[in-house]
Amino acid sequence: MSNKVVHAIYNDDDILLDAVKKTRAAHHHIEEVYTPFPVHGLDKAMGLAPTRLAICAFLYGLTGFIIYANLLNYIMIVDWPQDIGGKPSFAFYQNLPAFVPVMFEGTVFFAAHLMVITFFLRSKLWPFKQAENPDVRTTDDHFLMEVGVHGNEEELVSFFQSTGAIEVKVIEK
Repeated sequence: MSNKVVHAIYNDDDILLDAVKKTRAAHHHIEEVYTPFPVHGLDKAMGLAPTRLAICAFLYGLTGFIIYANLLNYIMIVDWPQDIGGKPSFAFYQNLPAFVPVMFEGTVFFAAHLMVITFFLRSKLWPFKQAENPDVRTTDDHFLMEVGVHGNEEELVSFFQSTGAIEVKVIEK
């Protein structure tokens, strides 16, 4: 079985968006779309599922909040209680207003740093990874749609030329 793909290159994001819709309507499998900037509505046009990264951010923030609340309780109440300004530290709830900024910053710290790590792992962007960009023009001003060939490739090439592609190439992957 061959691993041929068609690279259809477009020079306008609106034409690309229409071409993605036509390609999905024709029941061709879009493997990837490379763009120099985010195209609004492209994820819905490609039929991609909504991201679950917001759930991860909430869980990471909750983890940071719990860790910092326990850390403050242990340090300021259990381990080394201090009498600051005539206010002794007898209970966590009595000192909660003073702890809120620290717990907030811990929540943001955990959420931000763990989200960056999650994004890199989910996107498979680890250090020293080689770039997978098939055409250098997609980093400047062109858009590329990569579609797998599962039949008549001449018919597929003419289909993409009819969608407004300025260049269509069949590549062995």
